[in-house]
Order: sequence, then C-alpha cells, then structure tokens
Amino acid sequence: MIESINAAVFQRMVIHGAASINALKQPINDLNVFPVPDGDTGTNMSLTIGAAATEMRKKHYDTVGAAASGTASALLRGARGNSGVILSLLFRGFAKAIKDKETMDGRDLAIALDFGVAAAYKAVMKPAEGTILTVSRLAAARAAGCARSESAIEAVLEAAIEEGEKALAATIDMNPVLKKAGVVDAGGKGFLTILQGMLDELHGIPMPQCDEDDAGEEKADFVQMSAEEITFAFDTVYIIRKAEPNVDLEPLRAYLNSIGDSLVIGEDDEAFKVHVHTNIPGAALTESQKFGTLELAKIENMRTQADDLAAGRKAQSTDDLEAIEKELEEQGDAAPVKAAPEKKFGYVAVCAGQGLEAVFRDLGVDGLVGGGQTMNPSTEDIMKAVDATPAEIVYVLPNNKNIIMAAEQCVPLCEDKKVVVLPTKTVPQGISAMLAVDPEASEEENTANMTEAFSNVHTSEITYAARNSDFGGFAIKEGDYLALAEHQLFGTDQDIWTLLERLAQDDTHKNAEFISIFYGEDVTEEDAQRAEKIFAAACPNAEVSLLPGGQPVYYYMISAE
Repeated sequence: MIESINAAVFQRMVIHGAASINALKQPINDLNVFPVPDGDTGTNMSLTIGAAATEMRKKHYDTVGAAASGTASALLRGARGNSGVILSLLFRGFAKAIKDKETMDGRDLAIALDFGVAAAYKAVMKPAEGTILTVSRLAAARAAGCARSESAIEAVLEAAIEEGEKALAATIDMNPVLKKAGVVDAGGKGFLTILQGMLDELHGIPMPQCDEDDAGEEKADFVQMSAEEITFAFDTVYIIRKAEPNVDLEPLRAYLNSIGDSLVIGEDDEAFKVHVHTNIPGAALTESQKFGTLELAKIENMRTQADDLAAGRKAQSTDDLEAIEKELEEQGDAAPVKAAPEKKFGYVAVCAGQGLEAVFRDLGVDGLVGGGQTMNPSTEDIMKAVDATPAEIVYVLPNNKNIIMAAEQCVPLCEDKKVVVLPTKTVPQGISAMLAVDPEASEEENTANMTEAFSNVHTSEITYAARNSDFGGFAIKEGDYLALAEHQLFGTDQDIWTLLERLAQDDTHKNAEFISIFYGEDVTEEDAQRAEKIFAAACPNAEVSLLPGGQPVYYYMISAE
C-alpha cells in the first residue's frame, strides 16, 4: 500500500487522470440529457484538465505543493464551461491545502479534497444537489473518515472513489431530469473518472493512449470518414512574419472564414500562424501575404489521406512545421499581448458568427472571443482578450450561461485592470447591454444601465435535437427542430416553419416593441426573409429587424424587447 507521494508521482497522476477522461469523454457527453447541442461536459472537463496535463509534462516541480499549484493554475486558465470551471475550483482548493507540503499522504489528501469542495461550493451561487458538487462532497467526507484510521494515500483515494461512485449512482434520484432520463450526472462521472485515473497511476495500470500534447483535443477519424464527406479538402497551415507588430488580422479572419472552416489564428508580436481547411489554399496564402511575409507553409489533402487510411495505407503527410509551430506557440504563451490603458472603459464579448462579430464591433467592443454553444472558450482565452483591451475597466459579456463562470475567473487573475463580468446569457442580451453604454458615465452608472438593458431582453432560439430524448413532456427525435425560450424548451417539430409560427404567436413576441432576428450560417437569405414575414404578420405592433448573424448551431436567435 503506497503511503505517500512526491511531486513527480503527483504530476504523473494528473497526466493519467487527463488521459482517462479523454478516453471516456464521449460516453460522458452522452449523459447530457438536454437534447440541444451544447458544450458537452466530457469534452469541457477533458480540455480543462488536458491543459494541466500539458503543464505537468513541460515542468519539473520539487514539492507536491508546487506541483498542485501548477496544476490549479493551468486548470483555471484552461477551464471551459461550468463543469470545467468547477473542476478547476476543486483543484484550486486542493492546492491551497497542500501548498507547503513536500510530499502528500492520505491525511493530506483528505484535507485537500475537503478544501477543494469548500472552494467549489463557495464559488457556485446556487449549489444544486445531484451534481459534481454532491459527488465531490461525499467523496471528500469518506476520505476524511478513512484518514482517521488509515494514513496511506492509496487507501484514502480508494475510499473516496468508492463513496463517490455510490453518490454518483444516487444522483439519478436527486435530480428529476436525470431520473426521467435514467442517467447519472455527467460532471460527477467526469470527476470520478479523473480520480480513478489518478488511482490507476498508483496501481501501475497503463494509461489510455492519447497524443502527448493533446489530452483533450478531439481529432477526426479519417478511417470512419469517406473522402466525399470532407467539405474542404486541404488542411492548410502556414506562418506569416508580420509587416507590423500591431497589424489587425480581423479582415483576414473574415476572409478565411468565407473560404473554409476549422480556422485558428495564433499570433505573437512578430508573426502569426494560420490553420484552415479550404479548397483554395493558394487564395488563403495570397490574401495572408497582404499582412506580412510568408515564411513556411504545410498543405495536406485530407481526401487522399482519408482514402489512404481507409485502404490500410499510411497517409502521406508533411511534418516540417511541427517544431516551428510549437516554438511559436510557446513564444506566444510566454509573451501574451498586454495593452496599456488608453481609455476608461473597454469591452470584450463572446460570440460566434461573422455577422454577430460585426454587430459587436460596430457597438464599440474591443475584443471578440470566438465561442458559444458547443465551443466554450477557456478562462485563458477570455483573459487574453482582456489583456489586449487598452482600458482601465474592462466589461466582459459571456453571452452564454455556460461561459459566465469561466469569465468570472478572470476577475482575480487581472492585476492591472478591473474586470467587470455582466452575466449575459445570450448574444441578444450582450448586444442590448452594449447599446446602453455611456462612455461619460461612471462605472456604477454604466454597470446599472447595461444590467437593466440586458435584463429586459427575452431571447428565443431555433436549433435542432442532437439526440433522441424524452424531455419536458416532448418526445424528441434526433434532427427535430427545437424552439427554446429563455433556454427552456418551448416546442419541437419536424417542420421549422410551423415552429416559427408558434413562436411568433407567443405573448412575449406579440407584446414586444422591438424584435430582432439574427439568422445563422445554415440559413439562406430567402428563408430568413420568410421568417421575418412570419413575425411581422404575427406581431404588427413590433418593429421587426432582420440581421445576418452567421452563428453556428442556432438557425435563428430572436430577441424581444
């Protein structure tokens, strides 16, 4: 029985825990009972602890306290979604308890688990039973009981997991929605999966295989994907040396989004790296050279790679950029852009879609963070935008209820600016808040005005069912159209026009003065105009506006004021 561990063992345990949840993230995702596509729990938790695993591989720590602090810091910055933020809080409290410890035994572990639970409960405004909080609390309580008679860390961790499994099984009866669906809580399952991975490391069990620097990142399985299913054939990666340090890459971002997908642009003061899937890589390179000098490029045909893998052959690849890309990324991480305050107020908004980005830019938003439903940005992603905003006070608009907690973690992290997080849950709420901005007002007045403005916005959305479900009295089939009103299921139908008609007839819209309809990337202008006519006919007293949002996942976002 292992009595205690040092820093190196703890680091391996974190890496093993990350690999374990990465291997099981899809089954954990499948526990989500709400049928709307969302930033799934397994993926969010995997990405969050994956950031810590990457940190543990890079650095050597002399004490277990220092290793735990490094883990907590990486988790906080990498936190995605509410489940990821809660996981980071559990480890933050954990690290605080053992910050001065060179090694950790069972009693230290029990105290650390208890500190973690306290930190998580303190940060969650309305803790709900039948969640990761319940599972972690009962697991920590059992660990404390075990530690009173047993000092071995292995025994205490085993006891915590054993009790946690019982608590997880009981979550079905604690939450009516879980009970109806017949599943346990996804966050609790993810937490225990990580703890089990950490215990497996102590037991000498080999960790599940995953790419070393990719503990949480999903990758396409080309063996399962036919070449015809690949919309954009060329995986295009290149590095451009900037013509000037502060060059604005937003026009390039908009152009590349128009000719491809899977776009990622990373940058530092001297260069930027682009990753994009497109059918016209030459055009991407030509446009990018307007912003600097092309240094290196890698272009791979994913269709031929898919054919090769499907036939059992080794796919051809060019890996010449790997070392250089990694070096650039590390340089970027080491020297994030920090803008000195040039004005009193600045604004950062989270959204997805070129049209929505344009709306926020027109309203004066300084920094845009890509994300929303299905793609929750991390605390670090938001923090980078805050750092780059040249203002004394930076307002952050999360625009999604699953991003608010990640945004709030920026408040203590920012040392040279004040961060104010307005808990906007939808993009229309964020837009309404920006419309209420008064640059000459005080912080208190601005906060009050913006809060009042977004509080008066009612948001409805049209999306699709990602899975079969019996939810809220609706028998839902995968692919059905879903209407949401303030995140609650309003209705479902196989015909989108029937659903829009019912939504337009709702009192919320019929009594509104202003209705704004943002249509998504999968909606044609002709269909959007048809939707506008439906609302104009049903709501004759309202001023109805139609705008291209370009957002993914949601066919329509509809705000009523």
